[in-house]
Amino acid sequence: MKVLFSGSSYEYELIKEQWLASVEQIAKRGVFVGGPPVASFENAYAAYIGSKHGIGVGNGTDALILTLKALGVGPGDEVITVANTFIATVEAIHHTGAVPVLVDCDPDTFLIDLEQVKARVTERTKAVIAVHLYGQMVDLESFAAWAEERNIHVIEDSAQAAGAVLRGKKAGSLGTAGCFSFYPDKNLGALGDGGGVTTSNDDLAVRIKQLRNHGGEIKYQHEVPGFNSRLDPIQAAALELKLAYLDEWSAIRRNIAAMYEHYLGDCTSIRLPSSRGDESHVFHLYVVRIDGDGRERVRKQLQKQGVLTAIQYPEPIHLTKAFSHLNCAQGDFPNAEQAAGEILSLPMNITVKEEEVAGIAGIITGCLGTIGV
Repeated sequence: MKVLFSGSSYEYELIKEQWLASVEQIAKRGVFVGGPPVASFENAYAAYIGSKHGIGVGNGTDALILTLKALGVGPGDEVITVANTFIATVEAIHHTGAVPVLVDCDPDTFLIDLEQVKARVTERTKAVIAVHLYGQMVDLESFAAWAEERNIHVIEDSAQAAGAVLRGKKAGSLGTAGCFSFYPDKNLGALGDGGGVTTSNDDLAVRIKQLRNHGGEIKYQHEVPGFNSRLDPIQAAALELKLAYLDEWSAIRRNIAAMYEHYLGDCTSIRLPSSRGDESHVFHLYVVRIDGDGRERVRKQLQKQGVLTAIQYPEPIHLTKAFSHLNCAQGDFPNAEQAAGEILSLPMNITVKEEEVAGIAGIITGCLGTIGV
């Protein structure tokens, strides 16, 4: 049995003919930076998210950095985020000169603990980055209002949650801005690197557009020191084609998650993902928990059978060498630390079939010595 961890090749086949025709038109026009494909995708994505502005940038990390810089975050400021995230979230804070302030996650959902965020707020707190981890939205409705009263910006790290919806609001529309990665294996993935920002704040949109293009929207007019971080039109063309499929693909992912729950639901040696059972989880990753040495046994047995898995992420931010200067210690964020030792990402993409889920479940339950079906 061989099960793909990512379905990006299959997605390419769905859009190949239309995308190649778009690339040919781009080549004929000779506009290889910016141009109509980028503007068209930006408008389409803003409308999809429910924000006034969509701004394409070079990648998801730049989306975070440029948003923070555009909000005036810099030395002397603090930005709060969660300890169990991909390092890019915290790198973005670091590269503005601000201080990353970490909090723990909820032990069941892995999402940022907003009560801990409130407890860590100081007069230096300029922003909070809430990570919609693994594709599940943080419930920001009341927290966003609380933060706004205190002039604290809420930035949604929506890199893994494109298409997620909670009470009619899409990920990327709840805070000051939503930051997206369009890395190829994301739920909405380009055919190379790419990123984007959504916001309904007109001034913020102008500043991000300036920053992404050497500090000015008009060539050789530089309003501020900027960066070179523009979404490629060839990638924008692919993204707009894929956007038409996104809701369908999200439904497929939720259906695959339901299959895993069915086939693994009786296995007492594994903890399945916690979700609200609605559209607020788009299952970018399907992450289970196995304690003790069971995780490694399961990984090795699945690999022998041609099933690839991953650990996202093996170290909380405070235990990485890169952020040892934050002076946090083992035990400071126990939920994030425990999760790092137990989590395992099983194959989750739109090509996964029920017989493959059943086969994976059989290998896992057999390996753990528990009958789960």
